[in-house]
Amino acid sequence: MEFVLVSLLNGVSYGLLLFMLSSGLTLIFSMMGVLNFAHASFYMLGAYFAYALSGVLGFWGALLMAPLLVGLAGALFERYSLRKVHAYGHVPELLITFGLSYVILELVQLVWGRTAVPFRPPELLQGPAFTLIHHADDAMGFVWGQAPAELCAQAACTPFPATRAFMMLVAVSMLVALWLLITRTRVGLVIQAALTHPQMVEALGHNVPRVFMLVFGAGCALAGLAGVIGGSTFVTEPAMAATLGSLVFAVVVIGGLGSLPGAFVASLLIGIIQTFAVAIDHSIGSLLASLGLPLSEAARSKNLLRLTLSQMAPVLPYLLLVLILIFRPKGLLGTRDH
Repeated sequence: MEFVLVSLLNGVSYGLLLFMLSSGLTLIFSMMGVLNFAHASFYMLGAYFAYALSGVLGFWGALLMAPLLVGLAGALFERYSLRKVHAYGHVPELLITFGLSYVILELVQLVWGRTAVPFRPPELLQGPAFTLIHHADDAMGFVWGQAPAELCAQAACTPFPATRAFMMLVAVSMLVALWLLITRTRVGLVIQAALTHPQMVEALGHNVPRVFMLVFGAGCALAGLAGVIGGSTFVTEPAMAATLGSLVFAVVVIGGLGSLPGAFVASLLIGIIQTFAVAIDHSIGSLLASLGLPLSEAARSKNLLRLTLSQMAPVLPYLLLVLILIFRPKGLLGTRDH
């Protein structure tokens, strides 16, 4: 029970980080029809901006300012670069955002170097949020914060990091805020109308290009916010964009292009699948044997069956992506074909 609960919490927290990153990409695509290949680079930029600002403003000030700076950079890119190629179709858009990702990577390495930087969470988030207690009689309990040493001497204690709990809180708050903004405010209605009926929105006095610029900037700001949380929780390094970049596109396609609820479901699904695959760490052959499938000695000796689930964990999201594209091209909750 403890193993399942801890793995589930870790999977949900990782999945919510993926959602924080994929929500901005989903917002940009659903409102503008642009697949931003540089989205993960804005995620990396948020982490590095927060690292630089934390020495001046502290972590909490950096948490507020870094996403705003990333959003401003994204809005300026849309205004002075992406907008000029928007009329020529999707291929120039993909190429220019693809090129931007390399520009950001080189600039980050030029300013901060090629190695990881020591971006750590504040002292408030460095301990456990709560501790699971597994008693000798198999009863489960928990205490807030760090469990007393005398209690852990009599039972198994598993702390859950406060950084992951904070990540979950921010991601859920982001989901609620985005849903309310898009569906319950005048701004959200203007944004949605600008996508489907831009001439009518412009006739009503709204500046449609400015709306698109703000949407692109907001999506980049969400990626920057994810970068602050992810960079302080895990590691801030130039490879962090490449690590999550392709995975985020898999999340968006699995959930359904342009579907915010789909991105949320797909993020949780991938986070839980990968976490349990790493935690179980059994070979594929042993799992098939435990399911009652007869395997000969020759089959057991095959390299594929000797692979462990932890080795297969990075591949599982893309296997799920292939299955989704074959059996449900619109994605889990999508409404348009890819």
